[in-house]
Order: sequence, then C-alpha cells, then structure tokens
Amino acid sequence: MHDIAVIGSGKIGSMIADLLVRTGDYRVAVADRSAETLRQIRATLPVETTELDVGDPGALDRLLAGKAAVLSAAPYHLTVRIAEAARRADAHYLDLTEDVASTRKVKALAEGAPCAFIPQCGLAPGFITIAAADLCRRFEALHDVRMRVGALPKYPSNALNYNLTWSTDGLINEYCEPCEALVDGQPHETAPLEELEEFSLDGVTYEAFNTSGGLGTLCESLRGKARNLNYKTIRYPGHAHIMKALLNDLRLRDRREVLKDILENAVPATLQDVVIVFVTVSGVQGGRLVQETYANKIYGRPVGGVMRSAIQITTAAGICAALDLLMSATLPRRGFVRQEEIGLDAFLANRFGRHYGAPEDAAGAAPAPPAEFPALAGAHI
Repeated sequence: MHDIAVIGSGKIGSMIADLLVRTGDYRVAVADRSAETLRQIRATLPVETTELDVGDPGALDRLLAGKAAVLSAAPYHLTVRIAEAARRADAHYLDLTEDVASTRKVKALAEGAPCAFIPQCGLAPGFITIAAADLCRRFEALHDVRMRVGALPKYPSNALNYNLTWSTDGLINEYCEPCEALVDGQPHETAPLEELEEFSLDGVTYEAFNTSGGLGTLCESLRGKARNLNYKTIRYPGHAHIMKALLNDLRLRDRREVLKDILENAVPATLQDVVIVFVTVSGVQGGRLVQETYANKIYGRPVGGVMRSAIQITTAAGICAALDLLMSATLPRRGFVRQEEIGLDAFLANRFGRHYGAPEDAAGAAPAPPAEFPALAGAHI
C-alpha cells in the first residue's frame, strides 16, 4: 500500500481522496487549513486529516515525512511551496496547476531529483495535452494543432451563460495571464480573451478564446515541429464579451479579490455540467495533407454513490491516473515528467482514466492492479 498526501480538501481534493481510498491500494492523508472541510471528509472516508498552513515549511515537512507522493489540489499560488517540500522529502510530486510561472519553478526543482515531478495533471493542461500528443504522433509533419476545452453548465441561465464549476482563483488567473502559442513554429505570446471564434459540435454553437496555461509544456515540445499551436477555452456565445468588460473596462483584472467575491456571490455553482474536449491536428500522413480530430464530452454523474460534477471527475481522474501510472513504473520515477509522455491508450486503460470513457466503462472500475497496466508507448513527438 502506498502512503499518499493530498493537500487541499475542496471539491477536487476530496474526490481525489475518495477515488484513491476506494482502490484499497493507497493510504491517504488529507491536509487543509479548513477544519470544517476536513471534518466533512473524515465523516465519509477512512483518511488521516491534518489542519495545515502551507506557509509553514516545518508543518509541510512533517506531513510529507515517509510519504511516497504528494498530490497538490491547493490553489495555484501555493504550488511552489508544496513542490519545494516534496523535494526536501524525496516524495513524488503531482499537481493540477495551469499557472505557467509555477510550472517553470517546478521544472527547475525537478533537476537532479531522485523523485518524479509531474505538474499539470488535470484536464487542461493534462488530459488535453495527452490527447493532442497522441494525434501528433500519427503525422510525419505537423501543420496546425488546435486544442479547445470547456467546463460548461448543461443549463445556462444567466447573462454569462456560465456557472462556477471549479476554482475561482484558477478561472480568473487563466482569464488574466498571457497565453502561449506557436506561430510559424516559434513561441508567441497572445492576450487572454482574444482571438474569439465560433464553432458547432453536436448541433450546439460555442465560442472559444485565448486563455492562459492550457498548453502545458507542448509549446516547448513542439517548437520547430508544428507550424501553429494554440489553446482556447470553450464557452457559450456572449461570455467573452462580458468578461472583457469586467476585466478591462472596469479594471477588475487589477482587483482580483473583488472579482472573486462578485463571482462567488453572484454566479451559482452547479454539478450539472459538461466537459468538452476538442482537439484538431492537421499535417502530412503518407505524403497527403490530412486532418484528425479527437472530440469527447463528459457529463456530471454519480461516482461511488456521490453526485460529482464533470470537472471534478475529469480533474481528479487525471491526477489519480498519473499517480497510478507512476507507481506502476509506467512513467519515469525521477526528474521532470511532461503530460505528453503519457500515452493516451495507457491513460484510458487505467482504472481512473476510464472515467473519460463511457459512464458504464468507468462505473465498473474496481479495476485491475497497476502491475497489469500496459507499458507506455514511446513518448517522443
């Protein structure tokens, strides 16, 4: 049994703990500064809980002593502190951050480390990177790689056409920070909420626009290999226009705590959501110009008898699958590990990765032990 620490006991952290504990292969300790959320977890799961201030290095060191790995489901601005503690403890480190600056610092910490550092293990970056890299491997030459992801309410009912489905801090961060892209094979910085486009999928019209962090490390991996690479967030039409007014015209990008307070007190949360993953790659196959697409929708549904949102399911399943593949030695066990090193087939065959498939596939997942997972295919692009 593997001893694991999960930092963060909110919507995502609690589901990570739930998924891991149910396998019987992980002994889980959950840490958070909120005594109330820890009490709620103890009431439903056989986990150890610790009230913890991540700003206290000594407390972090005590928590991670003897742990095989730490999974961060904490806000993105705490990422580096947790990664530093993992390095001191020689514990494997996994996180869900979309923050570009934090990931660069995690990469630096991973240099020469005897343990693995695997950031960006959620949906985007995370699974979207895995799916895009799988398509890219099918081409002799890459032209355009377009990655689109959205976590949307099934029943939008306000002017934003949106409900809160995940971290408000993370949402604001991706709407405010510069975005990465490749243009003519070279890195290029773009503005968030710009380059608006519309498309239809299954008869529904969506808009998509630039947001920060969704590419993960693909810009570096595909530099000089893909002609163009970009990532955009999917919303219902009209959302970007209102957010630009709030962030730019009312200058709330400079008062993020005010914007967070407005959103959390005016925009309801929902468990009735859908996650859309849409990747299109064009390039040369067999001497011909070809386009291939990966499209998937995942809906909120009960998991283990508890109603979960689609963003909870996809995010928690992503980091749990990465942990499983790491513990089965399918992934490198030291240094910096990129999401594009994870094969799509291996991910979807994993007991947690199956949650990205049909609901009936995931429901049966009291799954095979890690030793039975298939070996990861070569992960170079």
